[in-house]
Amino acid sequence: MEQVANQVIFYLLSAAIIIFSVLTVTTRRILRAATFLLFVLFATAGLYFQLDYHFLGAVYAGGIVVLFVFSILLTSGPGEKSERLTNKKRAWGLIASISGAALCLYALLTHVFPVSQFQNGGALDMKQVGHTLMGMEKYQYILPFEALSVLLLACIIGGIMIARKR
Repeated sequence: MEQVANQVIFYLLSAAIIIFSVLTVTTRRILRAATFLLFVLFATAGLYFQLDYHFLGAVYAGGIVVLFVFSILLTSGPGEKSERLTNKKRAWGLIASISGAALCLYALLTHVFPVSQFQNGGALDMKQVGHTLMGMEKYQYILPFEALSVLLLACIIGGIMIARKR
């Protein structure tokens, strides 16, 4: 019975991610897009909670949403709307989306996924996940993490500079 409940929760969270992702990119108001993105990130955090990665779920939703809302409020005026899309732009966007989805599907279906070296027959503990994410050896992610932190810092500084010019 518990497995059925977990599957129902997974499908509800997945549906929420899909619906709010579509709403995020189709709304014309920037703050509504940020709110829909907030719901996407909360549903993603819910998936992390379902996997028993509580700390990762809390940090994921909280930290990223604060950064996005902070950036949006600094760079846009209240109630600012985006420009209307022409049919030509909409068609190119649809073509790009379908091409990207086809490429991702092809890569997913043709890639051979090797057995992870970190599986010990059971669930991974957070210490092992942390060492894997922050290590400097092969298949570890300290360099992308640091590059992303520099990128986010540049975004914050750019937002502050734009806000100061007003």
